[in-house]
Amino acid sequence: MFKKILWATDGSAASETALPVLKDLAEENRAVLVVFHSVQHMVGARTGGYPVYVDEADIKDKIRAQAQSLCDDGYQATAEFVGGDTMSGAAHDIAEAADREAVDLIVVATRGHTALGGLLLGSVTQRLLHIAPCPVLVVPVHGRREVQHEAAESAVASA
Repeated sequence: MFKKILWATDGSAASETALPVLKDLAEENRAVLVVFHSVQHMVGARTGGYPVYVDEADIKDKIRAQAQSLCDDGYQATAEFVGGDTMSGAAHDIAEAADREAVDLIVVATRGHTALGGLLLGSVTQRLLHIAPCPVLVVPVHGRREVQHEAAESAVASA
């Protein structure tokens, strides 16, 4: 059913929660994978009007390594990077890439956790749900199992 899947990631640990789901879907469907990252930067008074990239080189290296790891594990995967101007632009970058690449599904986490993303990436995912040209699978960062595990650890720690 899903022959080509785009995984939108900001390189954060939170966005990696979608990776196991992505792998399962790719394996079940023998899908081609596009690992996609929208390069985000900010312009503000402290930057003198010049864009500031927050650890962008490290993020790109990490995402390239993730795509290579997927290839090493037998998946057909490529990494794609597109430059964006604002956090709200990331959703549009993802939707445009999905359309351009003719993907059947977009996989994202509920929110990221990068220095720039933080609380805003949840709104990127929300916006993507409204503008995507194909179905979007949103993987919760804190799934039910993780929340139960954290609650158990908390109970043990307070005892």
